[in-house]
Amino acid sequence: QPALASPMSKKPILPPPDDPDRPGFEGIPLKTALEERYLAYALSTIMHRALPDVRDGLKPVHRRIIYTMQTLNLEPPSGFMKCARIVGEAMGKYHPHGNLALYEAMVRLAQDFSQRYPLVDGQGNFGNVDGDNAAADRYTEARLTDTSASILDGLNEDAVDFRPNYDEREREPVVLPAAFPNLLANGSSGIAVGMATNIPPHNVDELCAAALHLIKFPNATIEKLVELVPGPDFPTGGVIVESRESILEAYRTGRGGFRHRARWTKEDTGRGTWQIVITEIPYGVQKGNKLIPQIAELLDQKKIPLLGDMRDESAEEIRLIIEPKSKTVDPMVLMESLFKLTELEVRFGLNMNVLSAGQVPGVLSLKEVLQQWLEHRVEVLIRRSKHRLAKIEHRLEVLDGYLIAYLNLDEVIRIVRYEDEPKAQLIAKFALSDVQVEAILNLRLRSLSKLEEVEIRAEHDKLSKERQGLLDLIGSDDLQWARITEEIKATRERYSKKTKLGARRSTFEDAPTIDVDLSEALIEKEPVTVILSDKGWIRALKGHQDDLSKLEFKQGDSLKRAVKCSTTDKLIILGTNGRFYTLEANLLPGGRGHGEPVRLMVDIEETSDFVEMFTFTPGRRLLVASTAGYGFVVPEDEVIASTRKGKQILNVSEGEEARFVVPVDGDSVATIGDNRKLLVFPLEEVNEMTRGKGVILQRIKDGTLMGARVFASESGLTWLDSAGRTFTLVGSDLAEWQGARAGAGKLAPKGFPRSNKFGPAF
Repeated sequence: QPALASPMSKKPILPPPDDPDRPGFEGIPLKTALEERYLAYALSTIMHRALPDVRDGLKPVHRRIIYTMQTLNLEPPSGFMKCARIVGEAMGKYHPHGNLALYEAMVRLAQDFSQRYPLVDGQGNFGNVDGDNAAADRYTEARLTDTSASILDGLNEDAVDFRPNYDEREREPVVLPAAFPNLLANGSSGIAVGMATNIPPHNVDELCAAALHLIKFPNATIEKLVELVPGPDFPTGGVIVESRESILEAYRTGRGGFRHRARWTKEDTGRGTWQIVITEIPYGVQKGNKLIPQIAELLDQKKIPLLGDMRDESAEEIRLIIEPKSKTVDPMVLMESLFKLTELEVRFGLNMNVLSAGQVPGVLSLKEVLQQWLEHRVEVLIRRSKHRLAKIEHRLEVLDGYLIAYLNLDEVIRIVRYEDEPKAQLIAKFALSDVQVEAILNLRLRSLSKLEEVEIRAEHDKLSKERQGLLDLIGSDDLQWARITEEIKATRERYSKKTKLGARRSTFEDAPTIDVDLSEALIEKEPVTVILSDKGWIRALKGHQDDLSKLEFKQGDSLKRAVKCSTTDKLIILGTNGRFYTLEANLLPGGRGHGEPVRLMVDIEETSDFVEMFTFTPGRRLLVASTAGYGFVVPEDEVIASTRKGKQILNVSEGEEARFVVPVDGDSVATIGDNRKLLVFPLEEVNEMTRGKGVILQRIKDGTLMGARVFASESGLTWLDSAGRTFTLVGSDLAEWQGARAGAGKLAPKGFPRSNKFGPAF
């Protein structure tokens, strides 16, 4: 491959591999070089920075901080040490990164609102839930907690492997013994290259119960484990409102999420007034720097009309006061609106992507995480047992030498006193090992007593018994699991739910089902009168207007429909094309001027017009019909459109139009055509559909259907004449026009309007 040449010089940037003038250089394709270096970076990020080890639940930075603190003898109940000293020691020996990043990681381990079971006991300003930063490391002090001591227990007993540090001058542990289920207890989060992890904190009492069950029943189902570990236990408390099915699926697959919301109560303030008191907030939400400004901004922008005021009365405990706009506000609706718009409710994602055996990244289920932790505990137990066994073997060897010396004390003294090479003479005389001879030669004179011999024999018997027990333990799986069970039970006892630290903080509830639409609750409810003109201009007047005679319209335009409603209502408009369109009353232009054309708000053909406008009423039924006399009954919930294009309900052929829509309120239907023939028939003869052409309602030869009305036969058929007078036909008076659907009908009664319409239907 030819070498790359610089545009400024004829000399190549990289010489060819066989360039005799520049030996030692080798040309490498850029693609290959980038791939190798990026892969090395990715692996480094995954294994040595972002993902925790499933065995001890720690990332390298946290493991190095804790190990450094142990080497500085900061285990409880020792005194505190400056954090600057700890950070400097960790950075210089094990973690060659920025001291600020190290200190931030250490601070997080000490925050009881970040860690469910803090690993560092901090003294000084370590930040707060408001989001304020900790003091500089030269002002704060720290030591390890009892939880960290549990994680480190056995580290000096060959429980885990050690490896050289970055400059190979020191050695550091690859993983910690972890007698504490830290991965799930404290959780973890991190972003690597091409993968991430996010694990919430859990309750140790519940984790230990699940681990004990898994030891007893290795084939335990995930359903049983989730009964024992029902969900996260966040350090800030709060309420988890995720469904049990969703939680079960998340723990089965290792991926999912939990809806976590603030805990609140209603507090009476006298004279019928009340306020909301928030005492716990979601995990990871900064109260002062994020949550309160977020609510204040929504309050200023009037995006939550139900909210009157908000103030923070927090001291050591959180106390956030939410005041309603008025005492008639439903507190549940107010809080649901806040949950929807603010971080009083968050979704904490579950992604249990961890390193198995410190090498292989992968997403594990709850059962797999517990299994791998238990397997690690068994390995630690065996290694510690073998380490202890080696110590005992060495001590027994020494004690055997002591006993030989005591039995032959005079000869031993003679050899030591008179022989030129006592060590060799002792080995030859009594068949002692080098270890035994060194121990005998180092004996003090005061130890050469009869009492000391008795103590040596007692110690020998005791160690021999312990040695046999360790041999049995190493050779028996049942004994190993029995020992692990005892250790886990001890951990469960220390972190029992009966203790202050172990008590569950997060609770589970079902999300409340409220009848009020939250989208409506977030709109200030005010009465309005919506005006639609004949030419399709629309506007909303404040209040319910009865006198519309003074309304002004554009030249040649006039009133078509006036609908009294509120700003929280939806308006339905039927077009001659058979489509229904939906408008939000609060988004309509105000009453000043002539309004705006509806065609700017919906997508309707130029050849189509608007037939009717009315307020949406859930659960109601409607009768729709075309000029050809076809129609059907449709549930009003089905005509709501979610787009500007509307929703096609009534199919009309070329030359036909949608003529009317009326509410279904009765058991009879009356229809009339432009031939002034009226027909009355039972409503049950009309099909109920969600879309279509429908059935023939009335046959009108060479004419069109003009109007219809659904009425109760007991109340009679009512219409308005041109003068606004009401006429009603009841019982036998209607008999002349009663018939079957699809009939021709008979001429309308005397006094029926010349417009061939029954009057306003809504």
